[in-house]
Amino acid sequence: MLGNGLRVLASMSWFYLSLITLVLWGLWGFLAKLSSKYIGPQAVYLWGSVGASVVTLISLLFLGFRFEFQSGGVLFALLGGLTGGGGVIFFYYALREGKASLVVTMTALYPLFTILLSYLILKEDISLRQTIGMALALIAMVLMAGV
Repeated sequence: MLGNGLRVLASMSWFYLSLITLVLWGLWGFLAKLSSKYIGPQAVYLWGSVGASVVTLISLLFLGFRFEFQSGGVLFALLGGLTGGGGVIFFYYALREGKASLVVTMTALYPLFTILLSYLILKEDISLRQTIGMALALIAMVLMAGV
């Protein structure tokens, strides 16, 4: 059974994996809002981290974990964890103060920042169509937030 999960995931297309991610992250935002009605942002983060640790353990058991250490990869992974964790804390505070529909929509546009950094630092191309899509996403954010 060990490793079967990895074969199943490897056989799925990026599109279906992305749809599953979209649903799980949509539920994550909704559940974070519900929990923030009962406990503070730090407690939401703590208990959410416990839940994420369970997922980590399950993935280590069923997805054929192999220890890897390459200094650049580890450094960027640690920095990613720090920035991601920091972002989650601010996200939970924003959820406590604002409407889930607005906070989740606005923060879901974080890929725009990733695209900009990828363009500037990694020299990845951005097509005209993608640029228009990003501009429309920014306009949607302003309209949704009522700014």
